[in-house]
Amino acid sequence: MSARWLIVLVGALVALAFVSLLAGSVWMTPGEVIQALAAPRDSLARLIVIEVRLPRVVLAVLVGGILGLSGAVLQGLLRNPLAEPGLLGVSSGASLGAVIAIYYGFAASFGLATPVFAMVGALVTAGVAFALSRRGGTLSLILAGVAMSSIAGAGVSLALNLAPNPFAAYEIMTWLMGSLRDRSWDHVLLAGPFIAVGAALLLLTGRALDALTLGEAQAESLGVHLGRARLFALLGTALGVGAATAVTGAIGFVGLVAPHIVRPLVGHRPGATLLPAAIVGALVVLAADLATRILDFGTEIHLGVFVSVIGAPFFLWLVLHVRRTAP
Repeated sequence: MSARWLIVLVGALVALAFVSLLAGSVWMTPGEVIQALAAPRDSLARLIVIEVRLPRVVLAVLVGGILGLSGAVLQGLLRNPLAEPGLLGVSSGASLGAVIAIYYGFAASFGLATPVFAMVGALVTAGVAFALSRRGGTLSLILAGVAMSSIAGAGVSLALNLAPNPFAAYEIMTWLMGSLRDRSWDHVLLAGPFIAVGAALLLLTGRALDALTLGEAQAESLGVHLGRARLFALLGTALGVGAATAVTGAIGFVGLVAPHIVRPLVGHRPGATLLPAAIVGALVVLAADLATRILDFGTEIHLGVFVSVIGAPFFLWLVLHVRRTAP
């Protein structure tokens, strides 16, 4: 990607983040937001911007960025344009962990129990998938991920079916729909380090992804260690996407959509897709979160639902496009 396009994407992200600080039940002017950010004294405007809206913006950027980045890595690693983090069972494992925290009452006794359990669920699911596919190739990793995703999904469905009361079922369903509402700096501090480490591991796979376009045998002949690349991709996805899902709930389609948007801009080179896909993923989540706040639907639309409504038609177009262009 040329420096011009990268500057455009970063500029759009900064502009959208600033607009997100203005929006809410109480709209603020750009001058009020700048003053609130710069003012040393506590005030109502500073409280709203620093403690309510800024952590939400930071989380949207982190969550969207890691979803876009992991989607780009998995599509390059698996050489499948339909791959995304959910394919390896990471999102489902995080959902099951959160449901266990809510179902057994840990969420009521400890405020951050839900994200902590979700993160553990994502790591366990990814670890089992990697262990099952250790002696196999890419296809083995996909099948192990699908199997773990199905098992975790069945666990979530069972918990909903056996929910002790309607309130528990409602709380589980609300969490599963994904949202950035009422997120604080505690959530940023919980997820941020894991997302940063996950992103670093994923970015290390760039050279291996470029080599894989020639095939696995040719990539290994060029000195690429495919086992290590798979480990970095799976561990990075588990840490990053697990942490993101832990604090926001399940948000799909971002990891699928973001790489396809930027791929024509980088000449379809997998390694060059990583950073732009992360920026576009952040833009998608930030824009969707802003839309859920400023558009009046008569009732609250959760972030995960809104992204799915937009992402599902794109997924259908992608399937038709792949079928039309397949040899």
